[in-house]
Amino acid sequence: MTRYNFRETEEKWQKAWARDDVFKASANPTDQKPKAYILEMFPYPSGKIHVGHARNYVLGDVIARHKWAGGYHVLHPIGWDAFGLPAENAAFKHKVHPKEWTYKNAAEMAENLKKIGMSYDWSRELFSCDPNYYRHEQQMFLDFFQKGLAYQKESYVNWDPVENTVLANEQVVNGRGWRSGALVEKKALKQWFLKTTFFQKELLEGLEQLDAWPEKVKLMQKNWIGRSTGARISFPVKNQDDVIDVFTTRQDTLFGASFLGLSVDHPFTQKIAQNNPDLQAFIAGCREGSTATSYQDIIEKKGFLTNLVVKHPFDPRKEIPLCVVNYVLMDYGTGAIFGCPAHDTRDFELAKSLSLPILPVIRPQEAAHDFQKEAYEGDGVLFHSDFLNGLSVEEAKKRALEVLEEKKTGRKEVCWRLKDWGVSRQRYWGCPIPIVHCTDCGVVPLKAEDLPLKLPEDVSFETRGNPLDTHPTWKHVACPSCGKNALRETDTLDTFFESSWYFLRFCAPNAKKAFDPQALAFWMPVDQYIGGIEHAIMHLLYARFFMYALSYSGYSMPTCEPFKALFNQGMVGHKTYQDTKGNWHYPFDVIKKEDGSFVTKEQAIPVTEGRLEKMSKSKCNVVSIDHIVKEVGADATRFFLLSDTPPEKDMEWNDEGIEGSWRFLNRLVRLLKSHLPLIQKAPLPSFEALDEHALSLLKSVHKAIKETQENIAQLHFNKYIANLYGLAHAIGAFKQETPQHGVTLYHAWHVFIRLMAPATPHLAEELWELLGEKAYVHQHAWPVFETRFLTEDTVTLPVQINGKLRGHIKIVKGADPKQIEKTVLEQDFVKQRLDHKPPRRIIVVQDRVANVVA
Repeated sequence: MTRYNFRETEEKWQKAWARDDVFKASANPTDQKPKAYILEMFPYPSGKIHVGHARNYVLGDVIARHKWAGGYHVLHPIGWDAFGLPAENAAFKHKVHPKEWTYKNAAEMAENLKKIGMSYDWSRELFSCDPNYYRHEQQMFLDFFQKGLAYQKESYVNWDPVENTVLANEQVVNGRGWRSGALVEKKALKQWFLKTTFFQKELLEGLEQLDAWPEKVKLMQKNWIGRSTGARISFPVKNQDDVIDVFTTRQDTLFGASFLGLSVDHPFTQKIAQNNPDLQAFIAGCREGSTATSYQDIIEKKGFLTNLVVKHPFDPRKEIPLCVVNYVLMDYGTGAIFGCPAHDTRDFELAKSLSLPILPVIRPQEAAHDFQKEAYEGDGVLFHSDFLNGLSVEEAKKRALEVLEEKKTGRKEVCWRLKDWGVSRQRYWGCPIPIVHCTDCGVVPLKAEDLPLKLPEDVSFETRGNPLDTHPTWKHVACPSCGKNALRETDTLDTFFESSWYFLRFCAPNAKKAFDPQALAFWMPVDQYIGGIEHAIMHLLYARFFMYALSYSGYSMPTCEPFKALFNQGMVGHKTYQDTKGNWHYPFDVIKKEDGSFVTKEQAIPVTEGRLEKMSKSKCNVVSIDHIVKEVGADATRFFLLSDTPPEKDMEWNDEGIEGSWRFLNRLVRLLKSHLPLIQKAPLPSFEALDEHALSLLKSVHKAIKETQENIAQLHFNKYIANLYGLAHAIGAFKQETPQHGVTLYHAWHVFIRLMAPATPHLAEELWELLGEKAYVHQHAWPVFETRFLTEDTVTLPVQINGKLRGHIKIVKGADPKQIEKTVLEQDFVKQRLDHKPPRRIIVVQDRVANVVA
């Protein structure tokens, strides 16, 4: 009774769950029970998980267990996003094959997840590096290729010279590779792309259906897709036949144009650079750095002023100098801009560096502005703009477009910021692209019967770069079309390819084809998807694109939106500890001395406590699942991860919090054991027969049921934990005085254990067994609250029969007379007096008296 043996208990129930396969999803449910597909984002098998990772999984597990108890068919699967560069880096560093590294890490992480009591259907476990998985995505790629959704073109890419691979724009941080930290270069390579732009309209409009997504995520996707309505304007080059088109959303500022800026990759730039060594040198300098739009915002704005001018679209007599600039990209708009330095910060910076004029055309309405010191990008009224003078910005946009169309120098146009998805990666540990390059036949897709195209296992990682390029035999193959010698495609697919459809495969992971239509129709869409907001753009957008692309390519998709509801959990942070030599130390290896200083446990090395930061292995401020489960158990860990902090907010892991959770769970064990001799298993007395003491506890019970149901449904998990604290306090304060109270205690515990089960499943099973209940607690129905227990005020109503007092009933104050009549007729003393015959009538004076006329 003194201490809860969590080690023995948690191991006991984990073995029982595995033995009885209790969380296995029904493969072909035929009843009318509703379904709930709960999914946390595909984890990457990087090694042992820490509590920062676990928070995400525990949130999903609470929802899944709640749905099990709610009578749903639940699909709660797990798998591994197993391809990727870290495994290849580990192979290079530790002389181990990526496959071995990946499966070893996944096995360790699986054990961690089992230790914290996850209710996964392990029979559906997937590895994206398994040929039985990626053979299907190779077929998808071929189907996309046939439909024109996959294609190859040469383009400038972000090249990491250390990793020797292409990086997506989002993987370039301040001009450097997100992993290596090396300065990124722009490099022209022939790359494979998926045509995400083909569905840009659908991707944008589809966001309107996602009512249960965070508005922040939807806004990020809208901005990334970037639909802009503006004007395409023609600028003729003076004394030449060339005309340069510009797309702009700010045609209202045309009278403020002081230069026309071209991308270094613009065809006209390439044309005029042929005989201009200085321009060629400028272009070469611009090749350094990322291709990302965000990078162009932070670099120093540079321009090359040519000796050419263009004619103004409103007045051909007005001439504008032509520049080549480093911050305009070719893959948005037309690769050309007109610069209005007075009203655009980037243009202002360039104009200052090249001594170009700054021509203000929008006057702020509230205060004066020094246009020679900084650009003004706010609203206002047009001036110095001829026929636009006096108009608001929006009015000027409309009028400017009308005049451009009248003069035939411009027209209305819609432009999209979304770019096609570059899926080529120059690395080994990825899905091979099923394409052969033949000198005679060109690009030749593999045949379906030749899939999967497997990776060779006998590769060398002695040098950086793609081992498939240097493999002596793998890339040499006969052309599937003509039979002549040809070369395989040695690029592999971006790992986001695997995570863009895994949720579909979970519905029927052993199906011979990629998808089982019947299983998809039942399980999809995912009802609750949980993961970090860092995936708001890439993963979530690509997954949505896949649904449209698969449907377009002939696959039977029951929905175009894969995730009905999305939740972004906050990070878990911990203080950092560092010694004077700069070495980081794990929190559990550090102790606090009486004087408030910190030292390491074993060698007493002085360390300094740093600020709270997101848990990371590099700073050793992680708390591993192995360590914390060994110290306090899985349930205490889960309980603390759910408590105190709203789940969408960042939380601090601290010793006081986890110790508080541990003490609370121990208190529950002691409390139930102390109540067991008092508890009586029997039906509750009627509502009217309950004394005030019992009624007070049952009010707390039903209030907790109602609030817990609401808080779990709304993902307010910290409030859910508060509900458990509150009910536990009410049960602990209850004093058993009569046999009725023993029955009341039984029902209170019966509800409490079911309510706590999603948060602390092992202890719930143990207490359920102690209470004398059978089977698993999540297999018992979720408790349902009764409204009558939620009304604070009750009255004792006298019951007369033919004017004589014969008894009393307890009713809710202000109860409906019809309900009072029904309750009166259910009383035994009334039935006996009426000889079980119906009365002539019943007269009810609300809250005062009920008189039965026999």
